Amino acid sequence: MESLESETARKRKKVAIEENAMEIGDSTPKEITAEEAEMNFLGSDEMEQGIARIFEKVDKFNQQVSDLLEAGKALFHRLSREFEERVLMMHKEQIEKWQEEIKELRVFDATNEEMSVRLENAKCLLQNVHTRQ
Repeated sequence: MESLESETARKRKKVAIEENAMEIGDSTPKEITAEEAEMNFLGSDEMEQGIARIFEKVDKFNQQVSDLLEAGKALFHRLSREFEERVLMMHKEQIEKWQEEIKELRVFDATNEEMSVRLENAKCLLQNVHTRQ
């Protein structure tokens, strides 16, 4: 509301300065554009109150948009953190599964190696038995 009043006061001052310049005897008359004429028009109190209500609506709408943007940012930030946590948890679980598979493969390999050595020893013993006969 204060900005509307200060704008009205500024317009009145501008009109007064222009009228004063014309009274002093400014020999070159100024052409007033449609925009300047519109700015110099002082409307009724009803019109000014209507404009003030529209400005209030604009401010309210701007605040709603700002609040919505802030809420959206907060939501995306929270979702981003949750997503990151879940991806890291899935990564950790998968790595643990693969490490367990590696352990099982090593145990299996060690068992195979041990069986291979035993089979080789049995083969040698059988060859020795056959060669002695």
